Amino acid sequence: MSPTTHPKDLIDLAEKLLTKGPQKIEKTPRRVRVLFDKTWVLDTNAARHVWEHEYYPQYYIPSSALTGGRVEKTKAVDGDQAAFLGKLVTGNASTDRVLVFEKGALAGLTRLEFGAMDSWFEEDTPIYVHPKDPYKRIDILPSTRRIVVKVNGVVVAESTMNMFLFETGLRPRYYMPKTAGRAEYYNLNVNGHEIADAIWWYRYPTQESALVAGMACFYNEKVEVFIDGEKEEN
Repeated sequence: MSPTTHPKDLIDLAEKLLTKGPQKIEKTPRRVRVLFDKTWVLDTNAARHVWEHEYYPQYYIPSSALTGGRVEKTKAVDGDQAAFLGKLVTGNASTDRVLVFEKGALAGLTRLEFGAMDSWFEEDTPIYVHPKDPYKRIDILPSTRRIVVKVNGVVVAESTMNMFLFETGLRPRYYMPKTAGRAEYYNLNVNGHEIADAIWWYRYPTQESALVAGMACFYNEKVEVFIDGEKEEN
C-alpha cells in the first residue's frame, strides 16, 4: 500500500482539482471492486478514470455506488462547499482518506485513497499501487460476469468464464471459451438467418494477447451482447 498522508494533502488536492480541474475524466467499462476491512464496499461498472496529474489515473466512483459501507462527510474543503473531507465506515473499521465532490467537474464522485483500501480489483484481477493507464497498454482480464449473446432473441452463447480485452481507443471485446497471430472468422446461422464473419478466434495470437488464445469473440456490432443482463451498444 502507498504511504498514508496527512489530511492537509487531501485538502490541497481537492483545492487544486476545484480551481484547475483534473487533467482528464473518462468513463471506464471495467468492473471495479474494492475490499476494505474484509468487506466489499464497492462493486460498480460506473467508475471514472480521473487524471489528477499527467502520469496515470486514479479511480473516482459515483457516491451512490458504495454498497458495503457508508461515507460520512466530515469537513468542507472550501467556502462554496464544493468538496468535503470524508470518512469511510464499515463494521468497526474506518478511514478518513476520502474526498467527496458536490460541485464542479467531479460533482457526484467520491475518491477513496487507493492505498487506504485492502484491495482493488478490475474485473476479477487485483491491481496494485494505482490503476493502469488505459492509453498505454492492452489489458486482458479474466471475468466471471455473465455474457449472453443473442441473435434475433435466440441465445447462441452464454458464459461466466471469460476474458475481457481492453485496448486503447477501441471498444472492449469479450472472449468466451471455445474448444476449437492469425484470426479465423466464422459465419453464424440462426434459424436460417446467416451473419457473415460474426465470430472470430485466434489460434496463434501475438504475445500481448496470448491470454485469449483458443477463445471465441462475437462482434458486438453484429449480435446482441448482454453483460450481467445489461445490453451492450451495437
